[in-house]
Amino acid sequence: MRMYNAQPVLFLEGIETREDAETLIKAILLVDQNLEELPVEPDAWYDQQLVGLSVIRDGVEVGSVVRVEHFPAQDMLIVLTKDEREVMVPFVKAIVPAVDIAAKTVTVTPPNGLFEEIDAE
Repeated sequence: MRMYNAQPVLFLEGIETREDAETLIKAILLVDQNLEELPVEPDAWYDQQLVGLSVIRDGVEVGSVVRVEHFPAQDMLIVLTKDEREVMVPFVKAIVPAVDIAAKTVTVTPPNGLFEEIDAE
């Protein structure tokens, strides 16, 4: 792999021509990587570390992280709730104050209405 115009360019053994390369359009590249070998940064996680973690609100499990979506403004944790709804939780310190990989939990302090319907009364 080399960087070319700030973009990664991958060279693969056996792919010699443009036609060979075109057969790989929309291919998915999977890399077997041990996460413990990667550098550790405080308050930084890989998506695969977050997926599957239990989501805790006020000491009660409300669901689990099923995926992470990356948007221009901020990342979002997609939480599958106990009643099988998907809730988009902004992955910001004010709403997600704690991630504990060892305990397999994400603690959330969401605003009212994020996980439940608000009564009009």
